[in-house]
Amino acid sequence: MLLFDAHLDLAMNAMEWNRDLRWSVNAIRNSEKGMTDTPDRGNNTVSFEAMRKGKVGLCMATQIARYSKPNNPLPGWNSPQQAWAQTQAQLAWYKAMEQEGHLTQITDNSTLDAHLACWEESQLAHPIGYILTLEGADSIVDLGYLEKSYRQGLRAIGPAHYGPGTYAYGTHSIGGIGTKGKALLKEMERFNLILDVTHLCDQSFWETLDNYHGPIWASHNNCRALVNDTRQFSDEQLKALIQRKAVIGLALDAWMMVPGWQRGISLPEKMDVGLKNMVNHLDHICQLAGNTDHVGIGSDLDGGFGTEQCPADVDTIADLQKIPELLAQRGYGTMDIVKVMHKNFLDFLHRAWSRPVH
Repeated sequence: MLLFDAHLDLAMNAMEWNRDLRWSVNAIRNSEKGMTDTPDRGNNTVSFEAMRKGKVGLCMATQIARYSKPNNPLPGWNSPQQAWAQTQAQLAWYKAMEQEGHLTQITDNSTLDAHLACWEESQLAHPIGYILTLEGADSIVDLGYLEKSYRQGLRAIGPAHYGPGTYAYGTHSIGGIGTKGKALLKEMERFNLILDVTHLCDQSFWETLDNYHGPIWASHNNCRALVNDTRQFSDEQLKALIQRKAVIGLALDAWMMVPGWQRGISLPEKMDVGLKNMVNHLDHICQLAGNTDHVGIGSDLDGGFGTEQCPADVDTIADLQKIPELLAQRGYGTMDIVKVMHKNFLDFLHRAWSRPVH
């Protein structure tokens, strides 16, 4: 079954982890043997081959580059111009993969529908569709850069990532969106960009919802009721998103899936972390909504973690095709499963892209 993954850091893996996604997952793992610079070395899960095997025919593919001001302890670039340059390097990689026939960029309903038709006819021969999303808006030097990004194909923005950002406050920080954040949202509305509220701290989340009137979703987020951390959304926040007709993509980072996870110490098998835990979060949102219209998959696989910190029953992204059976075992019907795997996000895109760009 076609899977739409609402969050994959493909270019980050290529440009910062130096992973050639044209290789197989095992080839990438072998190339990283003995490397210790990050915990996920040799534990990667994503390649183009694995995506095809998992029928991941379409994804939101990120550009990501944090600008860290002098008082910010988080790693990042020393200027927004450097952050912008990094996003352009990532874009150049996407374009290179397009030229080789591995990827094709989706920017509107016509390219979306054409891609879906071709993918259904020949999954192995057709490029994987990708839609550009910006995770953290620090690389938008000024609002003129937003138009540049839109012309390059950017269709969604998460204003913040971790910590304080230029336009909003992100995970594990406290603050609002301020004048710059409001100006960004207004310009995003002009281009009908999707607002990705993932990573927004509580104050920025509520202020953003009050100030943005365009399409909203959460690409990769889980439930605070099940894992009590501000990285997750509370039931109140989830209900607000449901009211705004959002879709929430469930993420597969273990610390977001089960309580008590200790990074670098806990192991998926010993903590009994599996795709079933993701289904628990998904089911929680469905119970809040009273339907299956607001959930999907935003795996975030290889988003700074690998098999050392993802479900034990996921060796590669291809294993996401286990999700339909798990949902069926929980009583979800065929149409509900189709909605989770791709239909909810595709319907959202069709609705969002039917609105005019000013």
